[in-house]
Amino acid sequence: MNTYGSPSNVGPDAGLDTGPDAGPSAAQLRTGRPTGLYTDQYELTMLEGALKSGAAERRSMFEVFARSLPDGRRYGIVGGTGRFLEALANYRFGDDELAWLREHDIVDGPTLDWLADYRFDGTIHGYAEGEAFFPGSPILTVEASFASGVVLETLALSILNHDSAVASAASRMTSAAAGRPCLEMGSRRTHEEAAVAAARAAVIGGFFGTSNMEAGRRYGLRTLGTSAHAFTLLHDTEEEAFAAQVRSHGQSTTLLVDTYDVARGVERAVRVAGVGLGGVRLDSGDLLTQARDVRAQLDSLGATSTKITVTSDLDEYAIAGLAAAPVDSYGVGTSLVTGSGFPTVGLVYKLVARQNDDGDWVSVAKASTNKASVGGRKFPIRRIGDDGHATDEVIGVGSYPEVTGRTRDLHVRFVDDGRIDPAYVGPEAVSAATSRRAESVGELPDTARKLQRGEPAIDTAFVAAR
Repeated sequence: MNTYGSPSNVGPDAGLDTGPDAGPSAAQLRTGRPTGLYTDQYELTMLEGALKSGAAERRSMFEVFARSLPDGRRYGIVGGTGRFLEALANYRFGDDELAWLREHDIVDGPTLDWLADYRFDGTIHGYAEGEAFFPGSPILTVEASFASGVVLETLALSILNHDSAVASAASRMTSAAAGRPCLEMGSRRTHEEAAVAAARAAVIGGFFGTSNMEAGRRYGLRTLGTSAHAFTLLHDTEEEAFAAQVRSHGQSTTLLVDTYDVARGVERAVRVAGVGLGGVRLDSGDLLTQARDVRAQLDSLGATSTKITVTSDLDEYAIAGLAAAPVDSYGVGTSLVTGSGFPTVGLVYKLVARQNDDGDWVSVAKASTNKASVGGRKFPIRRIGDDGHATDEVIGVGSYPEVTGRTRDLHVRFVDDGRIDPAYVGPEAVSAATSRRAESVGELPDTARKLQRGEPAIDTAFVAAR
């Protein structure tokens, strides 16, 4: 499908093209350029210091979590795990990277030698992509030597913070749309690579497809798009522009009708394409009023099956405000790719446990004002009530929590002794995450889908081992 029209077969995997040309395989994804310098300098200087102190090989456990949700949000959606694993597979320090570090005297010779041989050989657990999360949720747990784990901080946080922000915003928007498809079209409002990541995260958050071609190629996403106002302005008349588009894309295309006068645009669109016109798009003005007027006009012209797509700086609140309008789909750009006001979800990467010289695990935690953390290995579960809705999140510290009733484990294993599970990368992983988000959000109490500011939808409790 290559229009902005409203599709009729929207489901949990609606944003995915799962055919044989859907995108690169998991193996192909592990052939990119080295990502070792996608880091901050202090990670490398900590590495150097730990090598000198003899503590670099201490088995350690790092954890990614959010101390709180963005102000007023009721839940977050994990996004970016698959992209992090792709980057981890290529986390190397090649000759060019090592030469640059040496030239700028960032770290000493022994540290450069260590980096030259770096391959992550630890274990990573976490919340599967698309899962809902809350304050304190241990979204990712990295177990490895201190040296091997500390250099991953920036890589993990830069990917997970961005993608989770977009996926969380997308989930709110799709909830507000109440079953009407949402289309991602924000590539022109962000960095070119961020645009690809945002498109992927949007589909995980429930969007039907994206306008971004590279995201479609790389992750097997469904791509959509027809024309902008420039195409209409190129032609001598609006009618000539519509005719050219219909000749190129067929009667099922979606025509942009607000370049000049909307009512005349709709009349010309139906005259050119016939009553079987696929759709019209509105990109300016009072969308609520225009959508009602356009629906009435289309019906009066006999184009009763022609769909209406609206765009123009939409966010979840604008989408909710159009709930009573005869709108069939929404195109969202700037607000989506910037997290709808929260371009990060505040994830941090902290050391929570390490082995001592005897091999015993020791919990460690920050006690800083307003930045305290909970030490120890975490075992998170979600408790489910008799009505099928989640009641709370219980995080065992040091062992699985002892709780009664129906529960669901939240951690899965992504990496085992350096081996990445291919189920969590590539187009298939996006499809699974899309379905998982629908299931996870559907499991939350109804209050989770309210757009008004409020407390997290469920409480989180930490339970220490006895």
